[in-house]
Amino acid sequence: MEVHVNYLAVLAAAVASYIIGAIWYGAIFSKVWVRLTGITDMKPAPVNMVLVLISSFVMAFVLDHTIAEADYFHKVSGVESGLVCTFFTWLGFVVPVMLCTKLYEKKPWALWFMDIGFWLLSMFAMGAILSVWT
Repeated sequence: MEVHVNYLAVLAAAVASYIIGAIWYGAIFSKVWVRLTGITDMKPAPVNMVLVLISSFVMAFVLDHTIAEADYFHKVSGVESGLVCTFFTWLGFVVPVMLCTKLYEKKPWALWFMDIGFWLLSMFAMGAILSVWT
């Protein structure tokens, strides 16, 4: 099976994730995040912002392949397929990894829920964009 990658769609999904992160952790939950993490200096270095965008691009690229595989093997497509693939990718990979991090860092559960909530929303946006655009 050959997967055609629409790099413009992958870039759009990565940018959408980046924007959602800025709104989630900036406009909506910034005060709660500061209280839960104890980090008061919210001035990320430019290189960190670039690395976050690159990692979002990689995630969108891999998610695009996951959706394409599901479309090919299960003969389904569209937004529903993208959201289902996204949900199970989130549940199977993001949630367990972040749970291990949470347990060992001993941060508040509220921070864990905030973080996994962001990733679910962000990945749903990426999945929707990728499943419609590619």
